[in-house]
Amino acid sequence: MEELLTLKELLLQGNIPGALIIVEELAEMSRNDIIKTIRSYAVILLLHLIKQQAENRTTRSWDVSIRNSVREIQRENKRRKAGGYYLTPAELRETFAEAYLNAIDQASLEVEEGRYEVQELEKLVNPEEIINLALNLILPGDSN
Repeated sequence: MEELLTLKELLLQGNIPGALIIVEELAEMSRNDIIKTIRSYAVILLLHLIKQQAENRTTRSWDVSIRNSVREIQRENKRRKAGGYYLTPAELRETFAEAYLNAIDQASLEVEEGRYEVQELEKLVNPEEIINLALNLILPGDSN
């Protein structure tokens, strides 16, 4: 909120360059919030995809969680007024790669009731395959 008051003051003073710096900071803060939200949903999505691959099965609960995460990521990434997307496919891939570390940690507690340590679980799954599957669920067409 402080940034908006500063922006208002700079505009009233006619300090356009200073105001533009504040606008850029606000845009970056907004983008960081979007990335953080997408990463949170990506962890949930990847967690369930890891469990599916490691256990070679699925449940209705996992399927619903996957669908919900996909919808939320798509919704969060879509620019409503300007059209297009906040994150490019490459940026989404990077965000998913970061989220994968949290997802595999969580999956180690859940796959076969916590039977595997992270290092053991990593040998059972293919991270690239899981991330590609997640991106294919999220991205329209073949854009990744």
